[in-house]
Amino acid sequence: MDRGKLTLSMIVKNESGRFLHEALQRHKKFIDEAVIIDDGSTDNTAEICLEALAGIPVRVIRNECSKFHDEVTLRKQQWDETVLTSPQWIMNLDADEMFEESFDKLQVDELISQTDHDVFYFRLYDMWSSTHYRDDAYWQAHHFYRPFLVRYRPDIPYVWRETPQHCGRFPLSIGHFTYQCHPARIQHFGWSREEDRAAKYKRYQLLDPDARYGWKEQYESILDESPPLVKWEE
Repeated sequence: MDRGKLTLSMIVKNESGRFLHEALQRHKKFIDEAVIIDDGSTDNTAEICLEALAGIPVRVIRNECSKFHDEVTLRKQQWDETVLTSPQWIMNLDADEMFEESFDKLQVDELISQTDHDVFYFRLYDMWSSTHYRDDAYWQAHHFYRPFLVRYRPDIPYVWRETPQHCGRFPLSIGHFTYQCHPARIQHFGWSREEDRAAKYKRYQLLDPDARYGWKEQYESILDESPPLVKWEE
């Protein structure tokens, strides 16, 4: 069957010295192109993208000022810019998210060659260090499946959850697509360093001080000194 074109779609900001280069290198082996929104970086993030993805088509759109305070506007921009490349499949990952190493090109090719399903859902593990993920009442993302790989269908209208934070990385419309849950896991390293957790806590206090769009107790738990952790096993 026709494999179809797979486009990596990503939003980045000030990712130098973090996880971006490794993430792009890991996913480069099975994507055909990439569309990246550089949301107001003041470092060499854009150059990291171009270097890590050398050899495949890459579009880097640079926002002079960050739009993250109004996430739905930023996500719409990401979607619209990705759609302009006429993708057949869209893999939407953040700069600190990586599929486990066992998820290879052969598996990806099988997913995007089939015709029965338009969305694939995966589990996301919030890594609290390089080797352990958090598992408690506040951090349970890995107990649920979420969409990360979507077939683009140009024949339908796309609508969004219109909230300035936690709007979702895909339009709400994909909830009507046929889907399948896949056992491959995704590691989210955005919480894995103490300084990153402190920065995210401050950001949520600034952008959502009343937890109108999130969960206040979860926000507060970000700074827990000894949360329950589970060792990551390949």
